[in-house]
Amino acid sequence: MASSNTVLMRLVASAYSIAQKAGMIVRRVIAEGDLGIVEKTCATDLQTKADRLAQMSICSSLARKFPKLTIIGEEDLPSEEVDQELIEDSQWEEILKQPCPSQYSSIKEEDLVVWVDPLDGTKEYTEGLLDNVTVLIGIAYEGKAIAGVINQPYYNYEAGPDAVLGRTIWGVLGLGAFGFQLKEVPAGKHIITTTRSHSNKLVTDCVTAMNPDAVLRVGGAGNKIIQLIEGKASAYVFASPGCKKWDTCAPEVILHAVGGKLTDIHGNVLQYHKDVKHMNSAGVLATLRNYDYYASRVPESIKNALVP
Repeated sequence: MASSNTVLMRLVASAYSIAQKAGMIVRRVIAEGDLGIVEKTCATDLQTKADRLAQMSICSSLARKFPKLTIIGEEDLPSEEVDQELIEDSQWEEILKQPCPSQYSSIKEEDLVVWVDPLDGTKEYTEGLLDNVTVLIGIAYEGKAIAGVINQPYYNYEAGPDAVLGRTIWGVLGLGAFGFQLKEVPAGKHIITTTRSHSNKLVTDCVTAMNPDAVLRVGGAGNKIIQLIEGKASAYVFASPGCKKWDTCAPEVILHAVGGKLTDIHGNVLQYHKDVKHMNSAGVLATLRNYDYYASRVPESIKNALVP
């Protein structure tokens, strides 16, 4: 079936353009200089003007085009009239040229749940660590993450004034993932990526149990999955509650589409039904290759401490 006729591929094509628009909003807020920072639950759980505007843009643009979708965004925002200039109507035509995987060709709009993180890595955004920041739009069907878009607003931001800023990565299970060059960490190297601003004893004990050659501490779940698919890290290990469904839905798809694996610390697949609890309370373990090696090294004491 031509993908332009399928709900899923039209949604992914729209999400691509909508994520690009959100990335432009994220860059514009920094350029204007007023981040409008608000503490949500604590000093490391922040919300900025960019989070708010990007979520309004994403959710309103999606809802206008696909009114029967269930859309769940990270930010709790009052319902208000959205400025027309935040609305993105276009779609990425290249995606519509791709075939829709047959198992998804007859999906209806109302069967889909979209998980939105308008700005993943907010703490790092406020501190100027801009390459940590991503915009995440994940699409789930029957509780499973099946398609996703990741925009990196500041990709290339250290490459000089002439560099093109930003890129968008997208994927659909059964089709593949696009917008990046797949690379693997050299064989035998164990490089762990983990949280920069949400660490605790469980997190550090689990990382140590991996016997890593190196540990990268960076912001954003989207950013960490990109490290896995671009050969900068071998495993993403986060043995703690804190990560939410909107953090993992889109990145999980990109990783799974290229043969990787993302689960909780116990090895359970994550569920993305509209009624599921938002917290990934048993943490995250993700790898591009050799998942079993890392899973086997998670101490029982840590598993016992993290209840799914």
